Amino acid sequence: MPPTRTAFRRLLRSLVVLAVSWLALSWLVVLALRFVPPWTSAVMMERRVGSWLHGEHDFQLRQHWVPWQRVSPYVPLAMVAGEDQKFPFHHGFDLDSIQDALDEADEGGRLRGASTISQQTAKNLFLWNGRSFVRKGLEAYFTVLIELSWPKRRILEVYMNIAELGDGIYGVGAASEAYFHVPPARLGPAQAARLAAVLPSPRRLHADRPSAYVQRRTQWIERQMQQLGGPSYLDGTHPRPRRGH
Repeated sequence: MPPTRTAFRRLLRSLVVLAVSWLALSWLVVLALRFVPPWTSAVMMERRVGSWLHGEHDFQLRQHWVPWQRVSPYVPLAMVAGEDQKFPFHHGFDLDSIQDALDEADEGGRLRGASTISQQTAKNLFLWNGRSFVRKGLEAYFTVLIELSWPKRRILEVYMNIAELGDGIYGVGAASEAYFHVPPARLGPAQAARLAAVLPSPRRLHADRPSAYVQRRTQWIERQMQQLGGPSYLDGTHPRPRRGH
């Protein structure tokens, strides 16, 4: 066999082994995180590095893990009401929202995001901020792994512990103490809705100093929480919300 062909086959075999090893390792990590709280996230690490590169010497990142049982049930409900009302029913991707976003872009509007909580969890935990096709492809891959490996409650538990809720403030534990000076178990519906209201832009919007926009969005999320039927909605036994909710 010619040396060139032999070298090509060796290279191809090495690439296949590398790809399979990466796939197996990534799935093992996802499986482990079903039971072990993540000690950090890619987004938090990116923020730390960014603050160092920009000379923000007084920057302090605040985050600590709070298990599901020690968080007010209104917090995950508010996040679902504000971010992804079909969360209990979809398998990681809201196809209706994706189609609506594409239709809006075809009509001349700006292409908006249609990420589910599962996708946001995958991105925050494993990836970097950005809009490249490579990142979106990896986001879809990790979203599938998470949906296959974790129950819905675990996805929400991780999401509300790593979501950015202020500049340097990540997770409901740090946010509830910083903004409301109470443990997350004592957050009421209005406070939970206000935390969810800043999720679209947590470095610009403030839960402790709510702008008129945050106040309006908080009220809207509270109404959605009531219409969804309260915390029991998260068990997936309620009817699906109508398209466009």
